[in-house]
Amino acid sequence: MLFFRIVPQNNAGLVETLGKYSRRCEAGLHFYVPFFQTIRKVSLAMRPLRLPDYSVITADNADIKASVTLNYHVTDAIKYMYENTDSVESMAQLVRGHLRDIIGRMELNEALGSTTKINVQLADAIGDLTNTYGINVDRINIDELRPSVSIQEAMDKQLTADRERVATIAKAEGEARSIELTTKAKNDALMATAKAEADATKTRADAERYRIDTVQSGLAGADDKYFQNQSINAFTTLAESSANMIVVDGKQIDKLGQLPIVGKLLDKGFKS
Repeated sequence: MLFFRIVPQNNAGLVETLGKYSRRCEAGLHFYVPFFQTIRKVSLAMRPLRLPDYSVITADNADIKASVTLNYHVTDAIKYMYENTDSVESMAQLVRGHLRDIIGRMELNEALGSTTKINVQLADAIGDLTNTYGINVDRINIDELRPSVSIQEAMDKQLTADRERVATIAKAEGEARSIELTTKAKNDALMATAKAEADATKTRADAERYRIDTVQSGLAGADDKYFQNQSINAFTTLAESSANMIVVDGKQIDKLGQLPIVGKLLDKGFKS
């Protein structure tokens, strides 16, 4: 009498006769002799596996918890089933060992910021486990590296101190910059005022020089009639004033009589 068994797709069937492996059968319908034979099914599909948190010590003796997720599939059903008591647990222990070795060569800050680098090194270290455990790790990823509570508290305090220090420096720099800008503005204002006053003084001096140059230029071209007219105007002003004494160059006294205004002036003087 024969029994039959169906091996599903993406599975391998291992036929055992009297408890000893005899042959492998692929997916499909297979017959076997009951009580003497049995068919074990081994899935060849990819499986996820999450390794629980476990402690890892860094190069600077910091204790961190590592959480790892990986995907694997069976590549050799015979080795997977018969040559290892628990191939999956053996693989997990191998992953933990390599991870401890990789992180153990790093300091805490480097390890926390290098998960991608650790993933690559860990995948290279594990390699193909077909010859050993009959399985292969397709993808491995470090989900989390978490420092211990005491280290996390110390890091938080350090981070807070760093932020306060940066804020204090930024505030001091801002105040210094404000003082610098205010001082510069005041200096610019003083320089602008001084320049304006200097320009005004120069303008007045230029105007006065122009007036003097104009007068001197006019006097250089003036004849005796101009000076006689100026004398007449001067004596006219003197005649209308309360003054009764004039001082005249002795060489010019004989010419005073030629000026009509002098007679009025002298007449006024005699009457006084």
